[in-house]
Amino acid sequence: MTWLATVDPLFVHGHVSGIDILILLIRLLVGFGALMGAVTMMIWFERKAISDMQSRIGPQRWGPFGILQTLADGLKLFFKEDLIPDQADRFVFKLAPYLALVPAIITFAIIPVGGTIHIAGHAVMLQIANPPIGILLMLAMSGISVYGVMLAGWASGSKYPLISAVRASAQMISYEAALGITIVTVVLITGSLSTHNIVLSQGGEIWHWNVIRLGFVPFIIFWIAITAELNRPPFDVVEAESELVGGFNTEYSSVRFALFYMAEFMNTITMSAMIVTLFFGGPAGWVPPVSHLRWIFPILWFVVKTIIFCFCYVWFRAALPRFRYDQVMDLGWKRLIPLSLGWMLVVAGFIIKPAWGLLMAAAVLFASVVLGRAFVLGRSRETGAESVLPPIGQRPLPGHVLRAFTDKEEVEE
Repeated sequence: MTWLATVDPLFVHGHVSGIDILILLIRLLVGFGALMGAVTMMIWFERKAISDMQSRIGPQRWGPFGILQTLADGLKLFFKEDLIPDQADRFVFKLAPYLALVPAIITFAIIPVGGTIHIAGHAVMLQIANPPIGILLMLAMSGISVYGVMLAGWASGSKYPLISAVRASAQMISYEAALGITIVTVVLITGSLSTHNIVLSQGGEIWHWNVIRLGFVPFIIFWIAITAELNRPPFDVVEAESELVGGFNTEYSSVRFALFYMAEFMNTITMSAMIVTLFFGGPAGWVPPVSHLRWIFPILWFVVKTIIFCFCYVWFRAALPRFRYDQVMDLGWKRLIPLSLGWMLVVAGFIIKPAWGLLMAAAVLFASVVLGRAFVLGRSRETGAESVLPPIGQRPLPGHVLRAFTDKEEVEE
């Protein structure tokens, strides 16, 4: 049992006592309760913030400032009739919402929200679990969430959710590659797969944070990729109501619809916290030289950083238009994957030796020129004389000709 000490200092004595189990249960319940409370607040915060941006009132009737509106909506969904289509695969139809929700809960369990405190002589990490392969566990959970979306659309027995599920799966898998390469870059610079060790490697001053050590680019790629993974705006083509009725969860109602709805916001909070953990030092920050306050400030720093990114997601929803699906796929395959791979090679080269880093930078620059030339050539063949298929969605008249017609009509009027 001594190997447990490498995972959690609670087991440093090499055995598990009743107090250890009690502390584990308390830590699990507190973490789960904090996550569920954060989801409730996130739903209210998004509705209230967007209403303020759009000069509306937003939630206001249930509780002060409408803060209990989410609870009222949840109770309403709980008592609504649970409908299952006749042609649905009943078992998979019921299983899919949990495949979307459970990965978000498990991912939150590996995020350190604070330092280490002492309770009854036991060292307790403010983290539900610290597996040595925490980053791999996060990637595995991200892959499982794809099954939740895909199976929800397929098991509904309707073509509209199926179309949305196929689109969702293609989008999530496309951005999974750039996401994984960026995480590999973080692992290279920190030398560990443990989220706790990744946070420790960023301790000290602000220039030790990975966002600065890696040159901002991996952080930007990770943020874009994880936004697409979450199907958040401007990547919410999965639930484009004008095209797909309502998305992969069109046939869901009652509690099962609420699970999908809750999973989206839970994933938003979890991945905002993961961004803070990987690139912004987690709970690292200034701590006052007061003994009984030293354990509180890391938690406050972590919460403040996470709230900032949650607000950014709300801002995106209020401000940015939705991408077209072809734009989403082009960004993932033609931009993010080559950029993340090239940046990872450069970082790996500098870790070995500066000369290797400069050599890799030159090789990546040359490859980017060649790849850019290939993209330009391919784009010209899409609509040129050598095009195999006619262009789809192109206007019947060129833009300048159509504009001349409309301008002429306005003048005549």
